[in-house]
Amino acid sequence: MLHQSITVAGVEVFPLCDAVGPMGDAIRRPMSQMFPGGRHGEPDEWIMHFHCYLLRDASGRTVLVDTGIGPRDSPAASWAPVPGALDAELARVGTAPGEVDAVVITHLHSDHASGAVVAGSPVFGNARHVLQRAEIDAADEAVLDRVVRPLGERVHAVDGGAEVLPGVRVLLTPGHTPGHQVVQVGDLVLTGDVVLHPVQLEDPRVPYLYDADPELAAATRVELLDRVRAEGGTIGTAHFAEPFTRLV
Repeated sequence: MLHQSITVAGVEVFPLCDAVGPMGDAIRRPMSQMFPGGRHGEPDEWIMHFHCYLLRDASGRTVLVDTGIGPRDSPAASWAPVPGALDAELARVGTAPGEVDAVVITHLHSDHASGAVVAGSPVFGNARHVLQRAEIDAADEAVLDRVVRPLGERVHAVDGGAEVLPGVRVLLTPGHTPGHQVVQVGDLVLTGDVVLHPVQLEDPRVPYLYDADPELAAATRVELLDRVRAEGGTIGTAHFAEPFTRLV
């Protein structure tokens, strides 16, 4: 699905549609179980959109936010619509994998990190890969072997807030995973899985079945959305049908 870019604080932000489809049977549940307490309406099927984002500043430097669901044999294949289309989406916006300067992985779930390493080799070979140290520390051995260790010295572990490029920062937002992070540029926040479904905009306290720490995730979501709303800002989400949502 083609989405248009926006420019924020001199940085052009391209939404990249990696895939669209329902959750697979392995983890699919009724919406009342996935988001208990939310007002879901009909139908009771969550058609997920899988968005990554490319940021390009005025100097041509690029930051890729998340690497998508990956190839047909990805760890995401048990539940997500593989293969992902990230390569084609990057080509559409005029960027080859070797031209990416930095990769931010919001968290190490398979639909966000599986495109970083394919067949044991880093896809974005010239990029440093920014991860929260808490996310690496909490990862299981399979994820470390599949994603983190093959990246080697390309991994740039941070603790909390850090600058990726001038004007582009990561912020620690734990709850969905222990080391989840978001990306902020100007008044735009790319939320990863802090906000998964529009029901959580109506009531940010609505939990998600697969949050590692639902109470902490809800508190993080409330704080983040309150701050963005107070600034009249915009969020760029990973799984909404439309990538950008202005909060007013």
